[in-house]
Amino acid sequence: MGFLERVRQKYIADRASGKPVVILGIESSCDETSASVIRDGHEILSNIVSSQIEIHKRFGGVVPEVASRRHVENVNDVVEEALQQAGVTIEDLSAVAVTYGPGLVGALLVGVSWAKGLCWSKGIPMIGVQHIAGHIYANFLSGGMEPPLLALVVSGGHTELVHMPAHGEFEFLGRTRDDAAGEAYDKVGRAMGLPYPGGPQIDRLALEGNPQAYAFPRAWIDERSMDFSFSGLKSAVLNTMHNAEQRGEPWKVEDISASFQAAVVEVLVEKTVRAVHHTGVKNVVVAGGVAANRGLRAALTKRAEEAGFHVHFPRFDLCSDNAAMIAAAAFPMYLQGKFHDLDLNAIASLSLTKWKDTPTISL
Repeated sequence: MGFLERVRQKYIADRASGKPVVILGIESSCDETSASVIRDGHEILSNIVSSQIEIHKRFGGVVPEVASRRHVENVNDVVEEALQQAGVTIEDLSAVAVTYGPGLVGALLVGVSWAKGLCWSKGIPMIGVQHIAGHIYANFLSGGMEPPLLALVVSGGHTELVHMPAHGEFEFLGRTRDDAAGEAYDKVGRAMGLPYPGGPQIDRLALEGNPQAYAFPRAWIDERSMDFSFSGLKSAVLNTMHNAEQRGEPWKVEDISASFQAAVVEVLVEKTVRAVHHTGVKNVVVAGGVAANRGLRAALTKRAEEAGFHVHFPRFDLCSDNAAMIAAAAFPMYLQGKFHDLDLNAIASLSLTKWKDTPTISL
């Protein structure tokens, strides 16, 4: 019996039994090896994350080859721990969900290869998940709203405004034209001598500084645009620091942090308001690592109250890369009977809007 027939028979039997849907998620797109078990799309039974931050900190950023090798070393133990903590066995699994893009291709291949091996050996349905979709679905694990939604995606590699009219459907309203917000945070943090990653450090220091100490620029592009640009802001911050040092003038890291963060947050918030007015959608979710930023949370929550829309943030532990969000994003696909075959491959630049067009098998 071939793989697809074994998957079909298992899916039909599991759906007929009425038992809960138990999905194992695997995430290895960058420098976290994570495995999670989710029941019925929202209940987290386990979520194990093995971070490599301490390894990459000495280099000031992620080294792809090092990250891939660490994933190879960690994935078996991380999955085993996730299953044990959840109190389930492989035989209890309804499906396996795995990130297959975007990300570091070598890192992605570790997770995809591991998932394919497990699914082939046990005849378990496999669901490939787009990484940014996972970040959006992290909101569904902590009482998030149902579509139609607007998603503000803010991370080290992405800054985007996304319209989500229904599950699995995404339309870009705005994207960064250069640096992502999280990337700008890390570059500014590195210039100030802060430990990697710089984003959380700047957020902490900003609470102690004066956000009006420096008049850093805001890139609005034009009055209707929902695109972003943070390269000019980053350059302005670096030039301010360099010029002060050339003149022998001191600068306070707290004031630089507060003024920089104020510029980033104002643009993120006001562009989100533009998207609300453009679409008429009143439910907004925030996704990605920068969703944990306290300045952004406070400012967007306040602005939502003023503008009359609702905003939801993931739990802090679900903002960074994790496998629970990957399993959550796979749940609607499972209910539709849409799975991937064993020819699933890592796609380093997989687009969110192209995810649903990736060939699947429907049972």
